[in-house]
Amino acid sequence: MARRRLTPFSKILIVVLIIGGLYFLLNKLRDPAVKDKIEEVTSSDNTDAKTKDGYKDVINVGVVTWGGYAGGQYFNEGFKANTASRFYKDYGFKVNFEVIDDFDASRDAFKNGSIDLMWATIDAFPTEVEGLSQYQPQVVFQADWSRGGDAIVARRGINKVSDLRGKKIAVAPMTPSHSFLIWLLEAGDMSTKDVKIVEVPSAIDAADAFKSNTVDAAVVWSPDDADCVSKVAGSKVLESTKNATHIIADVFVAKKEFIETHKDQLKDLYEGWMIGASELNNSESNKRKAAKILAEGLSQPEDFCFDAINNVRLATHGDNQNFFGLNTSYNGVTGEDLYNKMKVKYNNLGYSTAGAKSWRLLSTKDLVSKTSLSGSSHNSEKQKEFTAVDENLATKESLSSKKVSISFRTGEFRLGENAKQLIDLQFTPIAKAFANARIRIEGNTDNVGNRNSNIALSKKRAQSVADYLINEHNMPVNRFIILGNGPDKPVTGCERNQNADCKSKNRRTDFELVVD
Repeated sequence: MARRRLTPFSKILIVVLIIGGLYFLLNKLRDPAVKDKIEEVTSSDNTDAKTKDGYKDVINVGVVTWGGYAGGQYFNEGFKANTASRFYKDYGFKVNFEVIDDFDASRDAFKNGSIDLMWATIDAFPTEVEGLSQYQPQVVFQADWSRGGDAIVARRGINKVSDLRGKKIAVAPMTPSHSFLIWLLEAGDMSTKDVKIVEVPSAIDAADAFKSNTVDAAVVWSPDDADCVSKVAGSKVLESTKNATHIIADVFVAKKEFIETHKDQLKDLYEGWMIGASELNNSESNKRKAAKILAEGLSQPEDFCFDAINNVRLATHGDNQNFFGLNTSYNGVTGEDLYNKMKVKYNNLGYSTAGAKSWRLLSTKDLVSKTSLSGSSHNSEKQKEFTAVDENLATKESLSSKKVSISFRTGEFRLGENAKQLIDLQFTPIAKAFANARIRIEGNTDNVGNRNSNIALSKKRAQSVADYLINEHNMPVNRFIILGNGPDKPVTGCERNQNADCKSKNRRTDFELVVD
């Protein structure tokens, strides 16, 4: 049978069709929607998908409904992995934020590898280190300090910390809420043994307990604090992290093995996140944009998300340098300080932290130390500027009062080394943790000697304590309210200075937190 041959015209037509098809295909591939769909299919397994040089196509970050992670989500242009992300455009990889509000589920996701970075708060982390030990968790960077996101609401008649004595308080144990309560009670010379703890699963449940009139106070999250106050007549926010500035620090944790195999990528993640945080800290319009991103990603109202961002201090690169102890001139609270203190505090309350490794073995400074970001927007947070003290502050009711017996030689007011050590053990950590509250220092004496002389001497002693905190710990001068009571404010039960023990108790210094 004779073969049929293609005519020249047919050959030309076939070539034209092939070229036309290729042109159409190339144009479709340039379509962003098609490109994204192809990339989504080819990298659907985010856990295993890796490119060369140890870079994953997608870094998965586990988060909760909280405003403190906005720096990363804003820089990512959303919660889901996408090509519009600046992580993708500037560094060549995508980031996916997985919202896991259930605590146990978030830890399971970290253990099984479905998320690469896990949120935690450094104050409560000592209670869970042992349970994660086989995964060798490492704190890699700080995301924020809570600044109003956590609060204690209280019923009518509870106006200061001492009023909580014997009262029922709803709190989620071994959480940031619990940490906040521990610190506040300590500032008022109390402990959780002086109140009736009502354990609840979460801060949301604590708010429900308060609104149902089953407790006298509760440790809650914002905006539940405002909701509680509006629904329980006569109630108030007793204190929040607006003043208790350095107690609750959100950090991110990665497995040691993951860090070792993805160091460069994690450094890029940290750098982009810090750039995002700095842009939000310095622009209301950027915060509004971030609030829209959070509203979509968290399924919350936009105003709720905007308030959530304003209820934290988004940590900058400078803040991280302070947090990891890389700034030798920094005198504030470091991650190591907070971790070590809370390890002891929780252990003393019966929550075993024996398996909590040392900070040196639990943290890595590499991401922070090897990142270079310049410009004032990346600087660490400045201390609060306090106005000059007036007469109203001298008599204003304090939030809390802590008595410390500082020994002075008879007739002297200068601090000895033992007195300085006592201040640093019993009060300096509280002063640093509540950095936005004023400190009223009241000097007191027994009734031996001339009253007017004792008043003058007690004021000098109080001033000596303030001078030590100003000079040694770099606290603002205007933060301190100095009073000398002499013998006029004896402790209850020792009003007559009837014996040596009472006289010793009356020779004391009272440290009070006063909210502006």
